[in-house]
Amino acid sequence: MKDIIRASVAVIVVSALLLYINSQLGKTSGSTGSDTITVYNWGEYLDPELLDQFTEETGIRVIYETFDSNEAMMTKVEQGGTSYDVAMPSEYMIEKMKEDDLLIPLDHSKIPNLKNIDPYFLDLSFDPGNEYSVPYFWGTVGIAFNPDLLEKDFDFTSWEDLWSPELRQQVILVDSAREVIGMGLNSLGYSLNSTDEAELDAASAKLDELTPNVKAIIGDEIVEMMRRNEAAIALTWSGQALDMMYINESIDFAVPEEGSNLWFDNMIIPKTAANVDGAHQFINFMLDAEVAAQNADWVGYSTPNAAGLELMDPEVTGDERFYPDEEIRERLEVYRNLGPEMTGEYNERFLRFKMGMN
Repeated sequence: MKDIIRASVAVIVVSALLLYINSQLGKTSGSTGSDTITVYNWGEYLDPELLDQFTEETGIRVIYETFDSNEAMMTKVEQGGTSYDVAMPSEYMIEKMKEDDLLIPLDHSKIPNLKNIDPYFLDLSFDPGNEYSVPYFWGTVGIAFNPDLLEKDFDFTSWEDLWSPELRQQVILVDSAREVIGMGLNSLGYSLNSTDEAELDAASAKLDELTPNVKAIIGDEIVEMMRRNEAAIALTWSGQALDMMYINESIDFAVPEEGSNLWFDNMIIPKTAANVDGAHQFINFMLDAEVAAQNADWVGYSTPNAAGLELMDPEVTGDERFYPDEEIRERLEVYRNLGPEMTGEYNERFLRFKMGMN
């Protein structure tokens, strides 16, 4: 009888120990629980100090992961292996995630700091009424260039400048189909959301003519190459251009007058979220004026937070290269979700262009 009692006690002790260990693992995994959220963002796109500040203010610990493309982000969300509570996709991907029922509607009553956002950036076509998303950063696609490395004066107010024979092997392009194909379309006066086969053929042919001038097609390395004077010209995003300019003051940035991309990255709550209340708290925290200003100073991209702008250096916020006025914005386009078939065609055309570089 004593042996049976000892065995029963041992089972109870072991069971209790296993329950304790499991509960501790649950706390550290970040996949569940009201004391943790998992944030999924682009690389170098949030001041790390703010994560600690959020935890100090709310008691909610942040597990932070990064992605390098909208498509990679969506794949991870679809797979559902990690319970991401907040993510920062671009506008066209928000459209697709809405279509695929991957988003949780936002409770605006839990986001009072939404009042800090400039109305210009609210109620946009990809998310009417901001039902699923709130603005995080915005910017443009343009040309970063270093006049000191060029033998001829260029201001790059036209895309056509990139095709100049004098620029042989001096242009680097960001490794992204929408940006490069969009540049080809814009250079011909077409929409960067075109689905017209004749227009896409013309853009592809125009890009093939650019090949002698292309030095490389790369990712984030584009910033370091420009900083180190290893390249003179780059097709890039406005925030990356600003990163270059912090280190290399010779670099300038222009958005060609034929038109370009006006992009928006927004905060959303994926359907996989395990801590929806914590996600709302995080979004509201990031929309605080002081937090938004600090984040914009650290990241370098343009903030849509009007209250935060008032706390920032006027020399930065008054620079129309990075905070273009509404007149300039009117000639820019927002990417639309092209659907799987047309997105595949853009990717195939871009791949053929890259293969033609060899």
